[in-house]
Amino acid sequence: MSKSPRHFILFRDIPLLYGRVPKVANSSIKSALCKFLVQRPDGGIKTTADRFWREHTHGETQLVTPQQARRLRSSHFSFSFVRNPFDRLVASYNNKILEIDDVPLPMKTMGLRHGMAFDQFIEIVCKADPDLMDNHVRPQAEMLLSDNKLVPKFIGRMEHMTDHWRRLRRRMKLEGLPTLGAIPQKNVRREGRSDIRVLFHCTTLIDMVIERYEQDFKRFYSDYSLDLLLDGHPLNKLPPLQRGVVKAKKRQRVQISA
Repeated sequence: MSKSPRHFILFRDIPLLYGRVPKVANSSIKSALCKFLVQRPDGGIKTTADRFWREHTHGETQLVTPQQARRLRSSHFSFSFVRNPFDRLVASYNNKILEIDDVPLPMKTMGLRHGMAFDQFIEIVCKADPDLMDNHVRPQAEMLLSDNKLVPKFIGRMEHMTDHWRRLRRRMKLEGLPTLGAIPQKNVRREGRSDIRVLFHCTTLIDMVIERYEQDFKRFYSDYSLDLLLDGHPLNKLPPLQRGVVKAKKRQRVQISA
């Protein structure tokens, strides 16, 4: 399912959608969401797998496309998190190309192979047919937009995870949803981000990524310079992207006064 277009986890019993973006604390967020499952999951499948949320939650969840998720925007709250595109590509390369012995099948189909040079990795990824792209390298905007409009009502940044996760918990309470606990630390593999600038050592690589991931930069990181994103230094803290806050506050006031 690494190529699946069903990027959103839809809960059956609560009006909640999560737009899962691989290599953006996805494993940690899925682990936190398990607390909303009433029945004990079956099958011994890891919560990181799409198949877990599609087949092993006794029907409490399903996977839906961004188009399906957007049609639920008036009745459901949806959220997601994004990551500096340069950093996300480095994380995908380290994990899927260098660390594991065999790359996932969708990546093989793209022409990626174990141990290949970073330059080759970037060239293949940036020239890949969108229909063949593995979701670990698919542009985040492609997973979170429908008809050129963002689906999630809340989009946090991984670089500000502690603060934005706290804000997400407050927003969910405002929406009348059960609250999430602290986010667990899952699959944390890298210390620091100095390797971004080392790997993106020439303008050719940088320009390819800017072109292929144009919407990621424009939609989610336009407030930061490319040099800052490449240097991997901490980013100035900005609030998450949010929609519908005023409406949620009005609903809460009506409920309190009723």
